[in-house]
Amino acid sequence: MPTPFSPEESIRYSRHFVLPDFGAEAQLKLKKSKVAVIGAGGLGCPVLQYLTAAGIGEIKIIDHDVVSLSNLQRQILYSINDLNKPKTTIAAEKLKCLNPNISFHIIAQKINFHNALDLLNGVDVIVDCTDNFATRYLLNDVSVLLNIPFIYGSIFRYEGQVAVFNYKGSPTYRDLYPTPPAPDAVPSCEEGGVLGVLPGIIGIMQANETIKVLTGVGIPLAGKLFLLDSASMETQMIHIPNQNQREKVLGLINYDDFCNISSKKNKSMKEVTVQELKALKDSGANFQLIDVREPHEYDICNLEGELIPQGDIPHNIDKIAKDKQVIIHCRSGARSGNMVKWLETNQGFTNLYNLKGGILAWANEIDKTMPSY
Repeated sequence: MPTPFSPEESIRYSRHFVLPDFGAEAQLKLKKSKVAVIGAGGLGCPVLQYLTAAGIGEIKIIDHDVVSLSNLQRQILYSINDLNKPKTTIAAEKLKCLNPNISFHIIAQKINFHNALDLLNGVDVIVDCTDNFATRYLLNDVSVLLNIPFIYGSIFRYEGQVAVFNYKGSPTYRDLYPTPPAPDAVPSCEEGGVLGVLPGIIGIMQANETIKVLTGVGIPLAGKLFLLDSASMETQMIHIPNQNQREKVLGLINYDDFCNISSKKNKSMKEVTVQELKALKDSGANFQLIDVREPHEYDICNLEGELIPQGDIPHNIDKIAKDKQVIIHCRSGARSGNMVKWLETNQGFTNLYNLKGGILAWANEIDKTMPSY
């Protein structure tokens, strides 16, 4: 009977072949497997690299983002030569150099409740490398509806989490988090920061769990949540009770609404576009421009606004005008939008406007010479 591996593959995977309890049988399972990796960022880079090296047969890469300079602190699959290019395309090109035996499927679009079932149907494992609750609930529900194991990873500042959901009837993400947190309860990496090496550690653990699930070698983190504090290197294992939350998953829903993201966006919040801001600046209009980013971000590039980092806003209310238009901005519009809402709710401001798209929009649409970060 001919071997299912080429001579090149036999050499490439030789360390797996001699590994106790693994061998050619487990390697063949990897070769026949199809894995979907959602997110090609901090977590996605190490996941993709190690699954590619391990010999997964088909890898579907789903991400709608492009490479930015601030990604390079932790997303080591990319370089400065890749700035402003689609992550999916660049990732596939580099991974193909690592292992040309892998079939990569690039999907450079945002996954949502309209397309998720079609995009993930037929894969053996879903690996969550995203950074928001709405997509995690979406992936969880798809994994339940399609009966596909779901490898979860999450990072924040110095801490990371890993778990395996929906594996042979094990608890799901909804058993761990039956309801989403308040929209402003958990800052993003942009707002809260993340240690550069942390996604590497957590992503490798996700790849490890994926290999265990696909091969049956080892004991997956099903029904357990692994916690890591990289600052102290303390770890904790938490048992996840099965609350049968899967029974509530009857179909896909609007997950932005479920996680109250729609209300967070607050359509009634006043905004100005970068084109409108430029017109105001060019005309010499009397308005106040406030930058709520951090000082190091301001030093990279700025719009000559008054720097008041978001953490300092509550102590500098008297510096914000109430008798003229005030435009508040950050890098993308997220932090500044939160500040506009907070000031309106808690300080009674009625003259505030959020800069839609933030300084990124200004760099893309007004001044293309501005550094991207």
